[in-house]
Amino acid sequence: MPRLAASAFDFDAAREEFRELVVSAGGDVIAEVVQRRLEPDAATLIGKGKIVEVAGVTASAQADVVLFDQDLSPTQLRNLENELPARVVDRTQLILDIFARHARTREGHLQVELAQLEYMLPRLAGRGAAMSQLGGGIGTRGPGETKLETDRRRIQRRLVQLRGDLEAVRRVRGQQRQRREAVPVPTIALVGYTNAGKSTLFNRLTNADVLESARMFATLDPKLKALTLPSRRKILLSDTVGFIRDLPHTLVTSFRATLEEVQKAEILIHVEDAASPMREERHREVDRVLAELDVRDAKQIQVLNKSDLLPEIERTGLAGRADLTLLSAKTGEGVPELLAKMDAALSTDPLETRAMTVPQSEGGVLAALGAGARIAERTFTGSDVTMVVEGPASLLGRYRRFWKSNGAGEMHA
Repeated sequence: MPRLAASAFDFDAAREEFRELVVSAGGDVIAEVVQRRLEPDAATLIGKGKIVEVAGVTASAQADVVLFDQDLSPTQLRNLENELPARVVDRTQLILDIFARHARTREGHLQVELAQLEYMLPRLAGRGAAMSQLGGGIGTRGPGETKLETDRRRIQRRLVQLRGDLEAVRRVRGQQRQRREAVPVPTIALVGYTNAGKSTLFNRLTNADVLESARMFATLDPKLKALTLPSRRKILLSDTVGFIRDLPHTLVTSFRATLEEVQKAEILIHVEDAASPMREERHREVDRVLAELDVRDAKQIQVLNKSDLLPEIERTGLAGRADLTLLSAKTGEGVPELLAKMDAALSTDPLETRAMTVPQSEGGVLAALGAGARIAERTFTGSDVTMVVEGPASLLGRYRRFWKSNGAGEMHA
């Protein structure tokens, strides 16, 4: 797996991450080759001597695929395939392959196919033999020979169709969102680096059964589920696809319909792997993708998941920071603190405190207030119930007729 000199990411951590990508794609790493050079070779990315070395290692290991932790230009890909005794797959194609393996819904398949075709279109020239050998290995889990033949017009027609289908999905999502917005139920989205534990946290908060996996990109399709906060306000929590270093732009574009849940969310919960040695770098990578989605300035809650794996002295130091929430989605530690922060950060449908007098005969009203608000004080006088109620403005506003004239109350954000 040749690679240029490490970027801002620590070299060893970046190499380990690439190994995880290969395993997530169903591959086995049987040999590694590293090259450090100041500038990539325009024709082959790596130098001629390194090509000879890689060819020798590939042949002796009887490898099926040579994977590059780097994006290859169409020319570099073609030249390397001519020089090496195995198929050549670059970083973007590997990530696309993982997405193809994990797509479950029609929308997911559409998005992956669109990204694959946009990636393959400029790389078709000279790859007829490779395209005729599509099968089940890494880098071949794609639309298939009939859609990747060298007839560019046919591919263009398919791209137009895919974009139209995804636009229809986007319209349906928009209609669903409009119906949701008719009732003030805000959305809070989980975002973060792949394998940070977002799906585990989603399941912990909502009692859902979203797939939890140590493999990268186990979650592709967005999941939405209702959640009641300690204030009794209801929100929709969204679990989204994880980000990664050098996330291919074609994927960000193709999954824009899915990522609209992130764009429309009132609050983003940025979930990080507290035990990762690359936490700060991964934080910056997530910020970069959020900036590409124009949501970097959205209100965020920063969560350090897997904090139970940290040394005690480090946990103690981080616990004092008001801008961080330490938790373990696996054990539930820290979840109450996160729910309280979510409650405090919400501005939609703010909390109000009202003094109210409700006749005991209004059983439906009393039940609704008991289910959707917190009763701070309650006294019974004759056939009436006098209460101090804290709850969402939308709920209390429905029963304005029961407000006490001297109990306008105090509004809380």
